[in-house]
Amino acid sequence: MGLRSDDRAAIVAAMKDVRLHGNMVAHHLRDSIYEVKAHGRDRQFRVLYATEGRSDQVLLALHAITKRTRSVPNRDIELAEARLRDWRSRRRSP
Repeated sequence: MGLRSDDRAAIVAAMKDVRLHGNMVAHHLRDSIYEVKAHGRDRQFRVLYATEGRSDQVLLALHAITKRTRSVPNRDIELAEARLRDWRSRRRSP
């Protein structure tokens, strides 16, 4: 199932807000994983991301879910952490 264009635009806007203002517009979940909320037309999204590189100039969107509960389910945080570990291991490979 694809996202509607207005939902995609909301997610892009939320990530742009992080790019412009840093992690202060997000919620720290655990270790390197942060969450930013995007408000679509009739639902909210949570984008789990990490920053990488010198001065944290790289934003890695690791996982996104539709907001249904008060907190992010642990399995979604674990999935984001696994994807970050995978990205870091491939980045360091020759």
